[in-house]
Formats: sequence, structure tokens, C-alpha cells
Amino acid sequence: MQKESADEADSSGPIAVITRHTNLSESRTPNKIQLNYVSCGKELLQMITEGTFPDYSSPTGRRRGAPRANDGLLRLDVDGNVSFASPNGLSAFSRLGIEGEIEGKSLAEVATKIVKAQSTVDESLPLVLTGKAPWRADLESKDVTLSVRAIPLMKSGARTGAIVLCREITELRRQEQQLLTKDATIREIHHRVKNNLQTVASLMRIQMRRTTSDEAKEALEQAIRRVSAIALVHNTLAEGFSDEVNFDEVFESSMRLVGELATDSSREIKLRIDGKFGQLDSGLATPLAVALTEVVTNAASHGLGERGGSILITPRQTAKQLTIEVEDNGVGFEKDAIGKGLGTQIIKTLIEGELRGKISWFSPKDGGTKVAISIPI
Repeated sequence: MQKESADEADSSGPIAVITRHTNLSESRTPNKIQLNYVSCGKELLQMITEGTFPDYSSPTGRRRGAPRANDGLLRLDVDGNVSFASPNGLSAFSRLGIEGEIEGKSLAEVATKIVKAQSTVDESLPLVLTGKAPWRADLESKDVTLSVRAIPLMKSGARTGAIVLCREITELRRQEQQLLTKDATIREIHHRVKNNLQTVASLMRIQMRRTTSDEAKEALEQAIRRVSAIALVHNTLAEGFSDEVNFDEVFESSMRLVGELATDSSREIKLRIDGKFGQLDSGLATPLAVALTEVVTNAASHGLGERGGSILITPRQTAKQLTIEVEDNGVGFEKDAIGKGLGTQIIKTLIEGELRGKISWFSPKDGGTKVAISIPI
């Protein structure tokens, strides 16, 4: 048994020791593949002792960056010519349409024939194919995608060649394209829903201006706010790829709808938010936006009365739930009145039904109304 070791000592810290073991009793003559793999291993071991490997700027992501045992291996000399290609490496490049031997040829020149047919080329590809940078790039041809990753080999600070690992990722790329197409389709749906809701709101505004009944105008005005609150959520979802939305942005926009109540009357209404909603699942955003718009609208329309006042919204998010308090300094409420109006019925249906949460109304001792909401997230 032959042992080789490499250690690197630092007086200020622990000592690192790496060992490589070779079975000298094995009588079988090593073949070309084994000799090249052992040679690459020796060079990487030497680079570790010199502190030049691994290079932490190289990709190590679990999807395509991290090396695998079945990756194809190509050994390049200092000029970028292929001195050795493993069977998996030859197989990977043959699927791209490169036929025949590639040993003794420049890998960059061999790949150029494929690159010319591509509409877009990875800017890092030349550096990867010549082994000059520890990066990763993709080659595409004949509906096949190959991921190539270079590991420059260094000795005493000078580059002596490179190892190039290759792996077919055609199926992975296809799945990524499907996800992008799906995301784009979902965004387009949200965009069209938003436009349709805005059209509905515009039609209701036209109808509201033409009606002479005060009761009908108030009902249409409330419906416009509810539809507009839903449109705001779809607008936010149409602008991003995530399944979550920044609800603080949604709520801030929906509060502008409530602010219109103040401009339509001589009352002064002050809205203040103390806290953050944070990121919420898109499935929660729409019913919560409508419910909160309704709660704040009720506070502004009925809770504050004719003299106006202030409304404080306090959101708090934990790992498992979102709590919201809406408090005004208005005239308060009669207990028998809670639950009779359409707005309150909508709020309870959304909070308790769709969001599986809880909602309560309180009358603080110093006056006004407080609404407490808790929702599991």
C-alpha cells in the first residue's frame, strides 16, 4: 500500500491533512482511462495544497454546477487542445453532432462549428472551452443542450491545462422553458383579468354618474371599490414571477381608494399604518385586500361619523399567522348593528370562510372602534 499525503500548517489554526491511497498489490495494468483520472486527481490534490483549488468563484449550485460521478471528462493542455476524452465525454459531444475523435484537436475550434448555428452564444463559452476560467457555459445543437464546466489546472501559479466536465441537460432545459412559458401565461392572465376588472369599474362609474338615486350611487361606489381592490392584486401578480406578493404595496394602493372618501366630503380622515404585512401567498392576497378595504371603508364611512378622525392599521406577521388591528377614534358602534350590513357580511365571509381566520369588533373604553383579525399563513 502506497500512501501520499499533503498537509498545510498554520500556526494560528488547525492542521489540514489530505491522503491518497494506491493499492500496489493490484497486478492489473492500468488502462488509459484510469491513468488519466489518476493524473487529474494528483494535479487537483497538489492544487489543494497550494490553495488554488477549489476556486470559490466557480459554480457549485445543486442543479448544474456541482460535479457528478457520471460527468464526461476532457483533459486539455495549456493551449486548449484535448489530450484525453472519457467515453462519457465523447458520447456527450457526439449527441451534439460532433463525430469522430476530438483528441489532439482544439476544443474551442471543434465547438465553433456548433456555435455558428446558434442565435445566441454564452459570452463565457470561449473561456470555458479553452479552460482559462473556472466557469460554466451551455452548448446547444440539434435540440440537445450540453453543460460544460472548466477547472483550470495550476502549478506554482502557472496554468498547465484544464479539466472540462460535461453533462447533457436537455431535459432540464426543457423543463425550465416550460416553467418560463407557464409563468408568462399566468402573468398574461392576471394582466387581462386586471384590465377586465378596470373596465367593469369604469362602466359602474358611468352608471353611477347617470343615476339620480343616492342609494344606488352609494351601492355602486362600494362595488367600484371592491372591484378595484381585486384589480390591484391582479396588477401586482401580473408584474412578478413569484407566487407571493408584497402585500404592503397592495394595501397602500387600496388605501388610495379609501382616501377618495375624504376628498368627496369635507371631513378630514387620517390613515396611518404601523407595521408591515410582508410577503403573502397570492391566494390570500385577493380576499384579504377586499376584506381590509371593506373594514377601513366602514371605519371611514360609519365609525368616524361626520366629524372625521383618524384610522390606525397595525399589521404583524409571525411564522404561522398574520394579525391585523384596525382602530378608529370615532363614535363607536352599537353591538346589535354588527353583522347586519352587506359590508360586514362580506368581511366575515372572506375572513372566516376563504381565509379560515377570525375577526372581532370591540369598543375601547376611550371610544372608537377596534377590529381584530387573525389569519393562519
